[in-house]
Amino acid sequence: MRTPDRNPGWLSDDDLADARRRLPMLYVEAVPVRLDGQGRVTDVGLLLRVGASGGIARTIVSGRVMHGETLRDALDRHLEKDLGPMAFPQLPPCPTPFHVAEYLPIPGDGMYHDDRQHAVSLVFIVPVTGTCEPRQDALELTWLSPDQAASELVTSEMEGGRGALVRTALAHLGALR
Repeated sequence: MRTPDRNPGWLSDDDLADARRRLPMLYVEAVPVRLDGQGRVTDVGLLLRVGASGGIARTIVSGRVMHGETLRDALDRHLEKDLGPMAFPQLPPCPTPFHVAEYLPIPGDGMYHDDRQHAVSLVFIVPVTGTCEPRQDALELTWLSPDQAASELVTSEMEGGRGALVRTALAHLGALR
């Protein structure tokens, strides 16, 4: 059952399907991390949810940017939706993505894939200091060490190339051994 849309001016399901056939969609994604006192990554938060294929899959915080919404507001909205109101994400004063991922609808055309659409995602690494309790369609959040999160076992459970995205985030942070 879907949560009622807070913004009724947003696209209906039919309009969204039509737009997805015609336009790239803009998304924000976030790799939640916990840091030690020196700012080193100690844990990476991965969500467990029902994937696009209907199976259970690991993923990261992700969602569309709505018309008229700032990137900061979209990122904050999806972090709260996926991690809960007590997660206390630490957004910088000027959020800048560490990576841009382009999801293509045709398998093999790029590193990232989404059967539904062509999407461009601005990807952020977001430190989280509070208690995370997933809401909406996320089943659970698991905190893994950087090595565990980058392992073949875990990344193979992620759809659309997001395992490679997590590895890229950890490499960007210098958190891989």
